[in-house]
Amino acid sequence: MQRLLLEKLLDWKAKKQRKPLLIDGARQAGKTYILQSLLGDTFEKVLRVDFLESPQMSEAFEGSLSPEDILSNLELLTGELFNPVTDLLILDEIGECPKAVTSLKYFAEKAPHFFVAASGSNIGLLNSFPVGKVEQHNLRPLTFREFLMASDEAPLIKAFSAQANSAAAHSKLFEKLTDYYFTGGMPEAVRTWYNLADSSIVERVQAVTEIHRDLVLGYQRDFGKYSGKVDAGLIEAVFNNVPSQLSSVVDESVKRFKFKGVYERRSRYGDFESAISWLDKCRLILKNYPIDGTPQSPLAAYRKDNMVKLFLFDVGLLNHMLGVSYKEIKQQGYQYKGFVAENFVQQELVAQGVDPTFSWGDARAEIEFVVSDDSGNVIPIEVKSGKRTRAKSLQSYITKCQPVKTIKLTGTQGSSPLEQQDIVLPLYYSEYVVSRYLKM
Repeated sequence: MQRLLLEKLLDWKAKKQRKPLLIDGARQAGKTYILQSLLGDTFEKVLRVDFLESPQMSEAFEGSLSPEDILSNLELLTGELFNPVTDLLILDEIGECPKAVTSLKYFAEKAPHFFVAASGSNIGLLNSFPVGKVEQHNLRPLTFREFLMASDEAPLIKAFSAQANSAAAHSKLFEKLTDYYFTGGMPEAVRTWYNLADSSIVERVQAVTEIHRDLVLGYQRDFGKYSGKVDAGLIEAVFNNVPSQLSSVVDESVKRFKFKGVYERRSRYGDFESAISWLDKCRLILKNYPIDGTPQSPLAAYRKDNMVKLFLFDVGLLNHMLGVSYKEIKQQGYQYKGFVAENFVQQELVAQGVDPTFSWGDARAEIEFVVSDDSGNVIPIEVKSGKRTRAKSLQSYITKCQPVKTIKLTGTQGSSPLEQQDIVLPLYYSEYVVSRYLKM
């Protein structure tokens, strides 16, 4: 499978001098694959060390943290020679070895010509981190574009890239979007879905469902293993409540996360702050901050930590945790499941670098997202999951805030791609909000 982040990694490789590469992301998001199989294929050789799988490799970082000494130790422990001029060194699950994390500073300062890449799913939890000494990237689940790329359906990928606006394109792309609502973007789920394309739909659905189940169980096990001083039970309670609270709204926008009833004898934001922070640092939730009044750039100035909407990091796992079947998704087209569309749009915006996101509301109206364009104008984005596109909330926002343009994301074919003011896009083109409509 192709990953769009690879282009940035190849730019890193092309530099004459470089800081060590650090790939952060949720467990099983594909960090090892992009480093070893995609980036690694461009090197003569890859030496990969996995500290979770082989904790004894930590011995290479005992004593001297000189890059040359570390490489000599790794050669002895692995029995493999390493040429720093032509080969790639991967330090996988680096958070399991604190001294390896520290060593990145010395690779940056003393060996900037070496090709050193590290990855981890608990990077945000580290007590010590070489700030300014690494080139860091976050790897998210596959976006909808990457999901299409994995299909190998060239005409469909071409239509998406051209932002085609035709009945034929809409039919095919919306069909793929509802598939994506089920599979989500976790690489193993996507790979299995397409590998079983010639099998029965029952077999495909069952295989993906089993992968989703194992992923959720794995994350829940991690709560106890990596929670540290944070109450693991509290972390799990918040994680499990995100899907249930999202699904509690039917024909309205997602509401801010409610703390009452989530965990015994806890009812205030202060009681949950550490658990929410833990899940955020491990990339398992996504944050959206509601604001009121007339928003202006920078939107972060309006942020109130105790008023936050929480989304799950993957829409496929969201549906799995809610027990929503593939058949239900396909039959209903999610016309009334607005929270699923919101979670999808949240993922697409975050993947484009809009993190955290913001929303807007007053006594009678709610706008799912507000974003700033390159000139500092605040643009409202209303999400309509079905074919009904009348937007009373958007009209209320226009009256009160008078934006220079508006965007609606809907289940319809949308308006002309040439429209630049009152823009209506089909949901599957959510990524274009950033790349085409926020540039002035």
